[in-house]
Amino acid sequence: MPTKPTNSSYGEASIRVLKGLEPVKQRPGMYTRTDNPLHVIQEVIDNAADESLAGHGKRIDVTLHADHSVSVEDDGRGIPFGLHPEEQVSVVEIVFTRLHAGGKFDKGSGGAYSFSGGLHGVGVSVTNALAKRLEVTVWREGQVSTLVFAGGDVVEPLKSRKAAAGDKKSGTLVRVWPDAKYFESAELPRADLVHLLRSKAVLMPGVTVTLTVEKTARHEEERQTWAYKGGLRDYLMQTLTADPVIPLFEGEHYADGGETENFADGEGAAWCVAFTEDGSPMRESYVNLIPTVAGGTHESGLKDGLFGAIKGFIDLHSLLPKGVKLMPEDVFSRASFVLSAKVLDPQFQGQIKERLNSRDALRLVSIYVKPSLELWLSQHVDYGKKLADLVIRQAQTRQRASQKVEKRKGSGVAVLPGKLTDCESRDLNLNELFLVEGDSAGGSAKMGRNKETQAILPLRGKVLNSWEVERDRLFANNEIHDIAVAVGVDPHGPNDEPDFSGLRYGKVCILSDADVDGSHIQVLLLTLFFRHFPKLVERGHVYIAKPPLFRIDALARGKKPAAKIYALDEGELAATLDKLRKEGARDNSWSIGRFKGLGEMNAEQLWDTTLNPDTRRLLPVAFGAFGFAATVESLTKLMGKGEAQARRDLMELHGDKVEVDV
Repeated sequence: MPTKPTNSSYGEASIRVLKGLEPVKQRPGMYTRTDNPLHVIQEVIDNAADESLAGHGKRIDVTLHADHSVSVEDDGRGIPFGLHPEEQVSVVEIVFTRLHAGGKFDKGSGGAYSFSGGLHGVGVSVTNALAKRLEVTVWREGQVSTLVFAGGDVVEPLKSRKAAAGDKKSGTLVRVWPDAKYFESAELPRADLVHLLRSKAVLMPGVTVTLTVEKTARHEEERQTWAYKGGLRDYLMQTLTADPVIPLFEGEHYADGGETENFADGEGAAWCVAFTEDGSPMRESYVNLIPTVAGGTHESGLKDGLFGAIKGFIDLHSLLPKGVKLMPEDVFSRASFVLSAKVLDPQFQGQIKERLNSRDALRLVSIYVKPSLELWLSQHVDYGKKLADLVIRQAQTRQRASQKVEKRKGSGVAVLPGKLTDCESRDLNLNELFLVEGDSAGGSAKMGRNKETQAILPLRGKVLNSWEVERDRLFANNEIHDIAVAVGVDPHGPNDEPDFSGLRYGKVCILSDADVDGSHIQVLLLTLFFRHFPKLVERGHVYIAKPPLFRIDALARGKKPAAKIYALDEGELAATLDKLRKEGARDNSWSIGRFKGLGEMNAEQLWDTTLNPDTRRLLPVAFGAFGFAATVESLTKLMGKGEAQARRDLMELHGDKVEVDV
């Protein structure tokens, strides 16, 4: 029986096109943090810092005004206020009103910014969109120009006048009144702001950063100023909570064009590392002065370089006791550091730039840190042996802890499935099990994995849909039996308290092809875990590995060598091709290959893209915001045998929203 039509109509006029800054106002959470306005203010501060980073500013002044507005002033070059040659609109207006517009996209030799904080291109236009009022004053070329916005729209057009006689001032002043309706709290977190400003001063020796809080009826005026001549070393020494075992290891190295590593001129890193026996490690990393609080590939490069140098020193001097095996975490767990990387074209995870995703950054940092530490250790052998002693003790403590776990679960363990290629480690914090689709992909995974911490269990064909299978009948299916025995946890219900003492892996990762069949296998395995191993999901042990769908073979361009680049999906493929064009590659000077399945990847490719913890994409599985009951309802509709009509209705209602790769 057809459903009763509603009064709403669907036609050409139903399609709404969001223009200008409307997308930001409609979905602010896609562009910035909405818990408080700090990030939108940080965008303005980052612009001032980019001027200093480019060598054109020595001062950044931030003021918290009594009327809850915030102003940021620098002594840089000042935003250009002439007409844009193509848009025929004032450049300063474009900067504050257009998404994906700015001086940081031009990375050529004549570009205004060789190094800056990312290429998302939203920046201060998002600040403007989420502000009740925003005022810009620019001092440039002997003139003073002002422009005022409200809600992202121009309310007072650009006005310019000559600067006073003898006034050679240059720079930009931006005053922002954040709109409280877009944020959970209108208050700026003072401690986070202070930390941000102090770190800018640390990372730019010679630049003075000032925070002024205006006088109010209840508080006197406050002023704090930061200017560090000692840079990273001073900062790290002031923040350490314990005495370092050896003197601080610091250094910096930047490509100069005459080297063979194929990095752009100026790319590189500065670092300062302290090793302590106790206390909480202090770790901060930055990319082009942007704080990366969630780390990323530059931190992985530091970890890789430190481990390589220290392990080489220990091997050279035969310091490793018999039976002890070093892991990177044994070195990194007691390391405090400040790392500042300069990357020409940084790729971040998300618009708020919390984590660096650029794959090249791992090699960039590692290739400079490792030889520098190797040289330092060879010149300071006594300190090197002290550090080696600390690292070896960490490894012994880790191994003892894992042996205790092994003894507790040793009795009555079921015989492990013959298809399982197990790992050597027994440390739950490190061990990973990959459930791999097909024997051919399983073969590549076995050869490409880290044998110490990664185990492989190949699955033949598609796993049984277990949504309506009784628990005592589960083990009649060989694949499900092998998964349960390998993981070391018995099937259970949502209200049970299963015995986790037999758990053998901290991460259980579903690794399937990036096509429709692979997605189906993912769903079947997620159904199994949710229905019969819900506590495994609840405790955060289940993950989905994301292999790439495309490989791009790019020819050499400029100083960039020929490269193999991987893309997760169509969107990332388009972004990669845009980046190649910016680097000087001609259209169609590359070839694009599409992986039909994991079996097409060799061991090295599978390691680089999907298994390497430093460069892979691994998604944690959780119940999400809808909760357990809503998830049960959804999965019943999707996986239940008697729900064919519900699935048909769902496809008819939403089928046009899905792009199916067949």
